[in-house]
Amino acid sequence: MTIQTFKATAQLKEKYLVEATARNHSVLVDEPKSLGGTDEAMNPVELLLSALGACQSIVARTYAKKFDIDLRDFQVQLEGDINLDGFFDKADVRAGYSDIRVTYTTDTDAPAEKVEAFIAFLEAHCPVGDTIENTVNVTSTFHIEQKA
Repeated sequence: MTIQTFKATAQLKEKYLVEATARNHSVLVDEPKSLGGTDEAMNPVELLLSALGACQSIVARTYAKKFDIDLRDFQVQLEGDINLDGFFDKADVRAGYSDIRVTYTTDTDAPAEKVEAFIAFLEAHCPVGDTIENTVNVTSTFHIEQKA
């Protein structure tokens, strides 16, 4: 079994702006103005959709040759529904997505049944999709720092 540990850090900046860092890469995360942010970047739930689409695209690129599919173009469009009353603690509903819809668009000469099998494979092997669809053990700790 090969296990690799990935790490990331999220640092809250001004208002709702967050700088997320992994390895030597950073991405800004914010909220739209309608949710109190400054709209300088995607919000976390948009970033989650983007991560899912990016992961599915990478799996597609990795396995296209195995399925003998020439991916001249590949795009993933995603949309998801969230009841914001869960986030704002206004109702006893989940805070996260209730539904995510994915549409794949590809330019290929492969027949539809081959593309369908390919899409089923990539969905089954996408780590982000697997993480969303299945329960993950999350543990947390906290530290209090008194900065002078």
